[in-house]
Amino acid sequence: MEAKAIAKRVRISPRKARLVIDLVRGKEIGEAFGVLRNTPNKAAGIIEKLLNSAVANAENNHGMIADELYISEAYVDEGPTMKRYKPRAMGQASPINKRTSHLTIKVAEKKEG
Repeated sequence: MEAKAIAKRVRISPRKARLVIDLVRGKEIGEAFGVLRNTPNKAAGIIEKLLNSAVANAENNHGMIADELYISEAYVDEGPTMKRYKPRAMGQASPINKRTSHLTIKVAEKKEG
């Protein structure tokens, strides 16, 4: 059985979020929290919050035990891009893309045996 948590339209680029989520994919919950707390990226705080939500969903909705969970799936998809323009020299403008991400974390219990 799996429990999941999804965060949509998070204001961080998918490329930066994937760097952090690759660090915790497949790890046990306690180890993943340790890695996230010691990673000095903006994405680490967002992913830690999402992982807390996934663990709470597992405990409350599916009756799983938090100590026996691991991250079975974790991925980042690209969300909508906000397009802005910055004025430049000689009356020109250059585009600025403010990217967003959709983050998904699924947790499952370890199978004994």
